[in-house]
Amino acid sequence: MDVKKLSNEEVYKLLENLSTWKIKESKLYKLYKFKNFNQAMSFMVSVAMECEKMNHHPQWYNVYGNVEVSLTTHRVAGITELDFKLAGIMDKLSSNLNPRKD
Repeated sequence: MDVKKLSNEEVYKLLENLSTWKIKESKLYKLYKFKNFNQAMSFMVSVAMECEKMNHHPQWYNVYGNVEVSLTTHRVAGITELDFKLAGIMDKLSSNLNPRKD
């Protein structure tokens, strides 16, 4: 699949549709907060299945009920539409688990 690095203008325009995400260290970033470790791991497993289908994988880590995510496309050294697509999928999957709002 041919992907292109988005310009800063394109990134910030698309970011308007993902109000809970931000740019941190030149990557799409979000911290998901779940009620417990099991919910966090359920989220990560469900996302992993989608990542395999897309052949696009996040940089992420889990501590108890928190999952910290950074998205970028390494082969173009920047943010692409794939990152935004994965961010949307992650938000949809997390909403099924009723994450914490704090």
